[in-house]
Amino acid sequence: MSLKAIVKSVISGDTLVLRGRTGPQGQSPKERILHLADVVAPRMGNQTREDEPWAFESRDFLRALAVGKEISFTSTHSFPSNDDVTRDFGTAEIGGVDVASEMLKNGWAKVKESKRDSTEDDIRKRDIEAEAKAAGKGLWNSHGPQARAVHQTMPTDSQAFVSEWKGKSIDALVEQVRDGSTLRVRLFMPDGEHQMVNIALAGVRCPRTSPKQGEPSEPWAEEAKFFTESRLLQRSVRVIILSLPTSIATPFQAGANSAPPPPASIFIGTVLHPAGNVAEHLVAAGLARVVDWHAGMLAAGGGMERLRAGEKAAKEKRACLYANVPTASASSTHSNGTASGHARVFDGTVIRVWSGDQISVIDKESGKERRLQLSSTKGPKLSDPKQAYCAQEAREFLRKKLIGKHVKVTVDFVRPRDGEYEERECATVRYGNQNSNIAEQLVEKGLASVVRHRRDDEDRSSDYDKLMAAEQVAVAETRGIHSGKEQPAVKPPVNISESGARATTFINGFKRQGKVSAVVDYVASGSRFKLFLPKDNQSLTLVLNGIRAPRTARNPSERSEPFGQEAADFATRRYMQRDVEFEVDTVDKSGGFIGTLWLKSENVAISLVKEGLASVHSFSADGLSWSTQLYAAEAEAKQAHQNLWENYDEAAEKDAQAPPTEDDPGRLKSEYLDVIISDVRAENGFSFSVQILNTEGIATLEKLMRDFSLHHRVAHPAPPNFVPKAGDLVSAKFSDGSWYRAKIRRASPVKKEAEVTFIDYGNQDSVSFSNIRPLDPKFRSLPGQAQDARLSFIRLVASESEYHADAVQRFRQLCEGRKLVANIDYKEGATLHLRLIDPNDPVATQDPLACINADLLREGLASIDRKGCKYLGAYPHIMSKLQTAVAEAKRDRAGMFEFGDVEEDE
Repeated sequence: MSLKAIVKSVISGDTLVLRGRTGPQGQSPKERILHLADVVAPRMGNQTREDEPWAFESRDFLRALAVGKEISFTSTHSFPSNDDVTRDFGTAEIGGVDVASEMLKNGWAKVKESKRDSTEDDIRKRDIEAEAKAAGKGLWNSHGPQARAVHQTMPTDSQAFVSEWKGKSIDALVEQVRDGSTLRVRLFMPDGEHQMVNIALAGVRCPRTSPKQGEPSEPWAEEAKFFTESRLLQRSVRVIILSLPTSIATPFQAGANSAPPPPASIFIGTVLHPAGNVAEHLVAAGLARVVDWHAGMLAAGGGMERLRAGEKAAKEKRACLYANVPTASASSTHSNGTASGHARVFDGTVIRVWSGDQISVIDKESGKERRLQLSSTKGPKLSDPKQAYCAQEAREFLRKKLIGKHVKVTVDFVRPRDGEYEERECATVRYGNQNSNIAEQLVEKGLASVVRHRRDDEDRSSDYDKLMAAEQVAVAETRGIHSGKEQPAVKPPVNISESGARATTFINGFKRQGKVSAVVDYVASGSRFKLFLPKDNQSLTLVLNGIRAPRTARNPSERSEPFGQEAADFATRRYMQRDVEFEVDTVDKSGGFIGTLWLKSENVAISLVKEGLASVHSFSADGLSWSTQLYAAEAEAKQAHQNLWENYDEAAEKDAQAPPTEDDPGRLKSEYLDVIISDVRAENGFSFSVQILNTEGIATLEKLMRDFSLHHRVAHPAPPNFVPKAGDLVSAKFSDGSWYRAKIRRASPVKKEAEVTFIDYGNQDSVSFSNIRPLDPKFRSLPGQAQDARLSFIRLVASESEYHADAVQRFRQLCEGRKLVANIDYKEGATLHLRLIDPNDPVATQDPLACINADLLREGLASIDRKGCKYLGAYPHIMSKLQTAVAEAKRDRAGMFEFGDVEEDE
């Protein structure tokens, strides 16, 4: 009885493997082996024996004739088998043509010798064989078979073979299908040799079939194997070898001492049939899953996109492997918002780079800052010494590319809170006219690695395959973290603002350079910045000259001044991590440089004042070349009632600035002078003298003192009967042995001594008549350079107080012999009422009302002088500052308030 089957494959020129049709549920059909009766063909070789002559050509003729076609066969008898496969001897026809006769006719088989009596069919076959032999066909070719080497094992030098043939199309024949995505193919090499190789289909993985009979395969493994077999087994294909089966190298893995890899047992490649890439059909049928890390091999030709499209279609149909895929959750990419209610797709501006994989972006629509993790990307860790160099490079790469730039953000997923890690939006960030994915560029430069997600983890970058492709490029080019090289240790920048003494050594150098390039590394407050100088690997603190921004809280126990946080936020968003230039004017005692900061042509101080987030500090501003712009910016902010000036009353300010009447000891116009405290006197009440340090007066005094010293080198005896009287200008010898100009305060002819005041320095002494001479007229023209002064608004604790000595000592520490800035608040005859300011105090550069007078109040060593200072009412803003200082002293039990509120009655 004649049976029908499909020719699955051909073992040799006289043996076929047959299969039935698929079952109703797609089950794999049963197989049987058919040996053609009465003919014999050469045997194919294997790893232990070589091909018999003409074996490949014989088999190939039958393969081309029969594989994949329906065959009618008759079994004459069967052989017992050790497996479930039936083995038959019989005859077969394809399309009415007898297969054995066709093989004999073309010379690819011989009639088998038989001891039985010849039948008509035997005679016919012998006649056919004789014709083929006479024609020299097939096996009977007089020239013999073509000499070729057949390599049954994988190439010994796998790496060299892949390097030579990578990306090239090679004609091949599929010899075996081990599972849906693993094949054994015969490569027809250009030199005529045959190379057997094992190929794993690039981009996909099918379920594995069981290698042992009786053991179950993975679900859908048999179906996947049959899918591939029915389409590729013993079909002519083209093979493109892509890679060895090694996944992406581990970042920072040393490569210098690694041993050469052993010969590979399989290659990764693409198998192309005239009908297309079988991998894409497997995925679309739901019989294979996409292998993420192959993306780098396939991305260039769009292969990965086609696989993803097939995967999506299979999931939508819930085909085979994807039958139980969960329905997309509310947090999927189809949603328009994140779990926190923010837009999932938005435009914004990058204001900060936290690390090589995290940035902060200001949402253009909402104005809110959103901290983002680059999806599926992992940057090097700065805390790891091996990774620190690349971590710094990655952060700098992001800073240069993104800071201050407009970006388009797509939030791919939200990573939930996990222990100490906060919830984080993970996003794909694109910038520029080309909509470049910054993560892709980062990975391609070897400055980040790609996160390996679980197979069922859909929370990943929307450009995941491109990231994998970029990583493969970085690995191939041994860039960055994949170089295997030991990177240099990262040197921390030298902090030249560590102390005032250290900072001072750099002032002249900065002044010679003019504008210096830097990067804003940190914003401490609206007007205080930490700058990094990449060229010199230095960092410094820069305080903006000419303005005062409200303070921000330095710890949770402090409170920011009004608009302090707003000023800091503005400066952070606008200037953080930007390339800037700065110019230094001076340095404060804590090591902070005081100067000007520019972002391109924008003066940062003017911008802060214009926004109403800083006020003009008139003492420091008046000496600046751009002070006019500063005052104009403040006037503009006041008119717009911006921030600090939200309650600004122009009329009230004009009233406060109105000139006092003749009877009113009102406020004087601000007059800042450079002074030095030349003498402090604690006897008979507290007072002191100052020298005003104007250039002309100092030079004249220095010349006079040189001439004065030369004059007294020659002895000048006092005139006969010379008795100094009160008010006389004289020359008097001081305790240091030198002569100075002096004025007689009172004289005692009985004691023959006089109390004098040295008019150029302000100190006083008792001098004997023998050490006093009339002042030569040529030394009388220059007025005395010392002026009597007292502290404005306050008086030190009374002399009878136990704190008086502490108060005088503290004043000496703060002032004596030091160059200070003084403002004349009132003139009482020849005595100046001074508000003293330490120019090296960082607080004074920020607060125009900060002064030593207030510091003494704050330390409980002075009180407000309501009786002696009749002008207090003309300075309401200063009085408010001083009253706050007194309140702080009382609160802290400082000085005379140690045992409570014991302030003297006024």
